[in-house]
Amino acid sequence: MFGLGMTELLLILVVVIVLFGAQRLPELGKGMGSFIKNLKKGVSEPDEIDVTPKNQEAAKEEKAAK
Repeated sequence: MFGLGMTELLLILVVVIVLFGAQRLPELGKGMGSFIKNLKKGVSEPDEIDVTPKNQEAAKEEKAAK
């Protein structure tokens, strides 16, 4: 796994526990999980196509500038 052995993974875990504390680890894991879920969702969904005519966009920008 990425060229990391068991010793390196344990060392990283100890450093994370020291930095964030054992109480915040579940919060951190939940945040990372939701980040990865949203990232995968964003990558797999097709891009949205803007079908608004350019003339209407220019008119809206002019109104907003006033």
